[in-house]
Amino acid sequence: MTAVTKRFGQFTAVDNLSLDVPEGQIIGFLGPNGAGKSTSLRMGLGIMEPDSGSVELFGRAPNVQSLRRVGFLPEERGLYKKMTARDTISHFARLKGLSASDARARADELLEATELGEFSRSRISKLSKGMAQKVQILSTLAHRPDFLILDEPFSGLDPVNQQALENLIRAEHDRGATILFSTHVMEHAERLCDRIVMMARGRKVLDGTLKEAFASLGQGARISVEHGFDLAAALSPKGFEAIRTADVGHGETWRIELPPGREAQDALRAALEAGAPITGFAPEEARLRDVFVSLVGEADAAALEASLAEDGVA
Repeated sequence: MTAVTKRFGQFTAVDNLSLDVPEGQIIGFLGPNGAGKSTSLRMGLGIMEPDSGSVELFGRAPNVQSLRRVGFLPEERGLYKKMTARDTISHFARLKGLSASDARARADELLEATELGEFSRSRISKLSKGMAQKVQILSTLAHRPDFLILDEPFSGLDPVNQQALENLIRAEHDRGATILFSTHVMEHAERLCDRIVMMARGRKVLDGTLKEAFASLGQGARISVEHGFDLAAALSPKGFEAIRTADVGHGETWRIELPPGREAQDALRAALEAGAPITGFAPEEARLRDVFVSLVGEADAAALEASLAEDGVA
């Protein structure tokens, strides 16, 4: 999609968004609830028309043929309560072009692979919430789509099923699928994604690889040295800024600010070359949540925390 904007009355849900999804990648579409992620995905599929800008799916405007190559899990979950798990998956597979026999075989394969085989003939109404959500996810990918779009797929799943879904996403990627998933739980993106796109208040605030995202954050490392050694003076000629933060036993701990493109190991190597009597070393582990907070204001950071609280994530 290119420069798409969508308004609802006076409210701008998506503001001048351009998003490219290269074939074969796993891309995380990140941001708090209300950031414009779901609206963007719907426009990308032709479900919703943008007020301005353009959308292409497989090189042309979304149409019936191109949508057959897509598996879409909407944020709003919905299944036929009186249908069995097996019939549900095979039904959606048939809608995407599989024959009746192939659809049933595919349903059985997926249910067995996800340890739901014994529930294949159970009605959706009799399944737990987590099981029903797994059935809907399996229905999304039953036809082996080229492009898998998952809108908040981890929402409502317990940690065990979240891990199972991560494994399923990796398996689909290994099969050759391109995957775009939205989430406000950024740890999933850290583990899965080739690239991330961050949204806040309808605008894109970051688009790049994980390494590029972390490079936008002021990262650092902590080095402890024996008391009396001036680490700041030793590292300054090597391009590192060091600030003493605490006294530890017979030594001192310094925080090293890492310039763009430099890593914690570079700071450690520079300290060793300067003859620093090192007693401790620890790189600071950056998180995508830290990147997001650094890019947006306090209100948007608070919105992310509120989204996590709604989903029961500490």
